[in-house]
Amino acid sequence: MATLILVRHGRSTANTSGLLAGRTPGVALDERGAAQAAALPARLAGIPLAAAVSSPLQRCRQTLQPLLEARPGLPLHVEERVDECDYGDWSGRKLAELAGEPLMEVVQAHASAAAFPGGESLRAMQTRAVEAVRDWNARIDAEHGEDAVYVLCSHGDIIKSLVADALGLHLDLFQRIHVDPCSLTVIRYTRLRPFLVRLGDTGDLDALIPRENAGTGGAAEVGGGAGAP
Repeated sequence: MATLILVRHGRSTANTSGLLAGRTPGVALDERGAAQAAALPARLAGIPLAAAVSSPLQRCRQTLQPLLEARPGLPLHVEERVDECDYGDWSGRKLAELAGEPLMEVVQAHASAAAFPGGESLRAMQTRAVEAVRDWNARIDAEHGEDAVYVLCSHGDIIKSLVADALGLHLDLFQRIHVDPCSLTVIRYTRLRPFLVRLGDTGDLDALIPRENAGTGGAAEVGGGAGAP
């Protein structure tokens, strides 16, 4: 079956502002995020891609744009089911403020029971994302063969939930997974089981720099979803 390259969108203006963006319109890549996106074609050079799939949100489509420009024949498909989690009333609020909400403890420790006020549950989020990937695997296999590779750009919580599914982890454990902005996570699907080939690969170790030394380019990024550390 197909091999899936998951790309978390590049760093956004909400990430640097410490906001839980959710589906708030107008959230774009910041300067570093644009640079991360510009480096994506070189990072994927030599890998034949059958298709590119994207969340409908601006920051994901911006992340894939340099790759699409470098590969004019690569088709882009917008997939609503890999849209960001609908955080409802939490959308656009400061993560530091949300840390004091009782629901945040549930989000962190018992994610399968967490439902956002005015939004969706993390359980529903994972279900739709997994169904989307299974459908795309079947489509890519049918159109391009079982050795085909495709890329899908989405969001931190979506990607973490897909990794949890691939590893057979309960959703309650998905907060133990971390993916940086514009990192690559690779899952190879087979008839019997998926294999996690790469997790949160950024091609460098900047994310390991202590926060006090990170400046604007290292581990100071926040806002990777309701489960961001």
